[in-house]
Amino acid sequence: MGTRRTTLTTIRLDLRLADRAKRALGAKSRTEAVHRALEEVVHLDHFKRVMLKYGGKLKFEGYID
Repeated sequence: MGTRRTTLTTIRLDLRLADRAKRALGAKSRTEAVHRALEEVVHLDHFKRVMLKYGGKLKFEGYID
């Protein structure tokens, strides 16, 4: 991976939600939780776009619970 560009910014967070996200994501800080959550949203968006484009056209061989 490359170097991340970061900036210091102020946002209003629901602290209970931020702390729940921190625990759910295994993050060490709220900042890390926010970064991970943003990455998840970007990956989910990409996944949705791929599914819309190729949905029903690909074979899946694997295990689903």
